[in-house]
Amino acid sequence: MKNTISPFYHIDSKSWQTTKNGDPRGYIQPSRLTELWFHTGTDCNLGCWFCLEGSGPKNHRIEPLTLDDAKPLIDEALELGVEKFSFTGGEPFVNPEFVDILSYALEKKQCLILTNGTAPIRKVWDKITALAQKGNDLSFRISIDYPDAKRHDDVRGQGSFKMALKTLARLHELGFTVSIARQKRIDEPDDTDAQYRKVFDEFGIPSKTKIIAFPELHQPETEVATPAITENCMTTYKDENSRSEFMCDFSKMVLKKNGRLSIYACTLVDDDEDYDLGSTLREAMKPRVMLKHHRCYACFSSGASCSEM
Repeated sequence: MKNTISPFYHIDSKSWQTTKNGDPRGYIQPSRLTELWFHTGTDCNLGCWFCLEGSGPKNHRIEPLTLDDAKPLIDEALELGVEKFSFTGGEPFVNPEFVDILSYALEKKQCLILTNGTAPIRKVWDKITALAQKGNDLSFRISIDYPDAKRHDDVRGQGSFKMALKTLARLHELGFTVSIARQKRIDEPDDTDAQYRKVFDEFGIPSKTKIIAFPELHQPETEVATPAITENCMTTYKDENSRSEFMCDFSKMVLKKNGRLSIYACTLVDDDEDYDLGSTLREAMKPRVMLKHHRCYACFSSGASCSEM
């Protein structure tokens, strides 16, 4: 896509630049590429109804990434000073080329993988163990929806809770950094994280293991009414430091649709083609990222972030 208005805009659209009330829309001007994410595809062994990627078995809304796809962008990111490569899905370990992609990236920089911790990762234990020899830190974040087995398994399948936690414990034993992702509910008890830490103790997982709690982000292509984020919002309620903590300031995500690789502004906006910033990282670093997606409000209001940087 060409910059049709100025170097700061990649599309000519009033809704991109202004809110419904005509106010200048809030934005982030990317300043650096610290972290590069890769979407391995929306294929997943599970079919959770609330999945924010709409993933499921044989789902190809976002197509499987190949090693040939990933290598040039890993190399370009290194030229731009990237410090970390992160991977999400779908379930990355369903992708037959994922371990090869990960191995190539891990030779260069530290890596993070988001996984459900069930059967696909357990099928490649030997390969994962070998990755510990790569020299760069490899982190795993496993999704644990609730701190009790029944509620978790009601969505993800019988035995998923125990399997995921055993996977987390085993990864810790192998020397990898581990964390969990959970959903944050408005009416949840104040001691929710403490409940998780009790579960950690039961499975031999360090009680200080990082817990990343996500607000309701809704499924892809869902219309959600949220307050508009204006330029005034970004200067009144955010300062330079807090604006720099938005993922779209320091990261990008690579994904594949219709056989084409694209660079998107962040991990949460791949259902809106306005956030397709081009096919090279250098090109994608130029446009302002306008905060018009409903998920942008979660970042603005609660500091939600997929990153652990």
